[in-house]
Amino acid sequence: MKPKQRISSHPGRILLTEYLEPLGITQKRLADHIGVPIQRVNEIIKGKRGITPDTAWLLSDAFRTTPEFWLNLQAMHDLTLHRPKKKVSPIT
Repeated sequence: MKPKQRISSHPGRILLTEYLEPLGITQKRLADHIGVPIQRVNEIIKGKRGITPDTAWLLSDAFRTTPEFWLNLQAMHDLTLHRPKKKVSPIT
């Protein structure tokens, strides 16, 4: 179980540490392979840009995953990053 205050890893970190580095693929090679500017890949890796549905499809094809995998990583990151400080009681 994850600590409640922990922010989930950005999908760019997962892309770098679980895919690019182990496979020896550069950001440039990935960008060329999926047909996007290298700046787009670099901003994802640095956590400055999120995974869009379009990017999720491209990455899923390139790495034999699913687009849902990439979008779920993004959703978890966003949800933990923007957790509200105020608690709201259930409506009765």
